[in-house]
Amino acid sequence: MGKLTVLALRAVLVALLAGSVFVQTVMVPLLAIDMEELNADYAYLRTPFLAIVVLGVVTAQVVLVCVWRLVTMVRRGTVFSHAAFRYVHIVIGAVVAAALLMFALAVLLAPGEPVAPGIVLLICGAALAILGVALVVLVLRMLLAQAVARDVEAAQMQAELEEVI
Repeated sequence: MGKLTVLALRAVLVALLAGSVFVQTVMVPLLAIDMEELNADYAYLRTPFLAIVVLGVVTAQVVLVCVWRLVTMVRRGTVFSHAAFRYVHIVIGAVVAAALLMFALAVLLAPGEPVAPGIVLLICGAALAILGVALVVLVLRMLLAQAVARDVEAAQMQAELEEVI
């Protein structure tokens, strides 16, 4: 991976992380203030909704930090090691957590009439799409496992060749 590519990716990661911190510190409190004006029949939605939003942002931040660490490993040439699996596992867990949060949001909004049933269905579809991302990362984890195994095998063959020579 070239220096320019790593630099561009890191710039995007920093922008996304800064944006997520902005959402947590500015937008969520403003949303909480706006939700104080909810109809009394729907006031029970306020706290769980805000919790889901904050936890959803946290899952995104976890993924961003792990991707940063993986990019660092790529730059150093150490990504094909067992240390990379820790970050990949965390990414998978965070993405699954995000899917569960999205589904929890759909369950929260489903009863009554605060939102239309079609919106709840769209939220469920988004939860399924997020779960699909977790499955894609899982497949990429399997590819990483194969690459690490090949790298270990190549190192062993290199050592054996050096002994022969």
